[in-house]
Amino acid sequence: MVKKYTSMAYAKADDMLFGNAKFPVKTGLGLEIGAGYTTPEINYAPRPQAGKSKDKLIKEYERITTDVMSRMVQIGAPSIILETEHVEQMSNNPSWGAEVAHAQKTIMEEYHDEYGIKCALRHTIGDIREDRDFLQLRGDKYSVFLEAFEECAKSGADMLAVESMGGKEVFDYSILRNDTAGILFGIGVLGSIDMEMIWTDIAKIAKKTGTVATGDTDCAQANTAMFIAGGLLDKNLAHTTAIVARAISAPRTLCGFEAGATGPGKDCGYENTIIKAISGVPIAQEGKSSTCAHSDLMGNVTMQCCDVWSNESVEYHGEFGGTTVQCWSETLAYDCAMMNTALKLGKGKDLRDILALSDKYRDPQGYVVSYENAYRVGQAIAKDGNNNYLRAKNAALESCNIVEEGINSGKLRLTRFEINALAKVKADLVALTDDADKFMSESLTKYKQEVAVFRPENYGL
Repeated sequence: MVKKYTSMAYAKADDMLFGNAKFPVKTGLGLEIGAGYTTPEINYAPRPQAGKSKDKLIKEYERITTDVMSRMVQIGAPSIILETEHVEQMSNNPSWGAEVAHAQKTIMEEYHDEYGIKCALRHTIGDIREDRDFLQLRGDKYSVFLEAFEECAKSGADMLAVESMGGKEVFDYSILRNDTAGILFGIGVLGSIDMEMIWTDIAKIAKKTGTVATGDTDCAQANTAMFIAGGLLDKNLAHTTAIVARAISAPRTLCGFEAGATGPGKDCGYENTIIKAISGVPIAQEGKSSTCAHSDLMGNVTMQCCDVWSNESVEYHGEFGGTTVQCWSETLAYDCAMMNTALKLGKGKDLRDILALSDKYRDPQGYVVSYENAYRVGQAIAKDGNNNYLRAKNAALESCNIVEEGINSGKLRLTRFEINALAKVKADLVALTDDADKFMSESLTKYKQEVAVFRPENYGL
């Protein structure tokens, strides 16, 4: 049984700040995360042809690692994290991921020994628990999935992460139909059940191998909603619906920390400010420096409370300024230098507020994740912290209330399309039962009938 959060780590929202976490994490080679400074985290992908053989893949990651470390030393960056998000060959064949980790860590150790740069290696295992049409969350692939974590940990990875997919089959069906109950069931209930299972096991591996179980992110669901919602001219999905999905994702992501993860939380979890408010763990974030991977409406606000600053992911190839990993790691390093200087000058909260305000009124998503509103969503989650369904519902309702207040203040200006969508999703939430067992029973009946690929046994149901 995991221990649930039922109170906030911070007494008030204003206590939250980038580079500072209640519970810093020591990892890698001299690195401490959330201990008074921020660190860049470069995220990358090999070129497709590199995956044709294990040897080619290892060589590609050796080039990537050398390029990053040499550029960081050249510009005098004091610290760096490399995040290797596995291509499928590396997680389906754990020895591939392990050999890549070993090769990378060997190079990083050389740079640390020679130049004193603080550094750490994060490996994000791919969620390979999928078999064409069906998720196989507890099937044969689960043992391979866990083996990939253990082999990477034993071979040099300092930190372990994943972007898991539990609940996605119901979420995908529901988001296309604006089915609020299904979104809540997919992310807040099914996703939470799966998170508790996998992160209990990942935390055990981390403890056994002396590595750090960092955290998960709801990329498969909340980020999907954000991407479908798109920009200010898009109407495929209301942005108010997307931010409700994001709020629901926070208690789901929190389950990883309740099961033993310690942070830093994964970069693409835009819900991470909420997580930090509740748990006090350090967090990674992405924003304006992730434009190499995607566009969103929260480029600055996400930097407000980060401890690690990431670019999301970039394919490895050449640019005018060097390779992509050199260019983007340098950009990240200068962002961190700005934040770290603000902290040293006692101007950290001023910079935090500038970052938050520059995006806060751009869109309802940025409005809700701005730190003072994120803190409120965290309070709503902690209120019913022992029940996955109720805390997800509370988070969703609080996000609706926050957006309504912004509209009523005249500062958050939304179209009729967005306002009508907000009214619809809030009415749906209010109409839902407060009886978690009843909701579970009704949802199982409904989605077993309507979603052909939904298999309750994946969740022990």
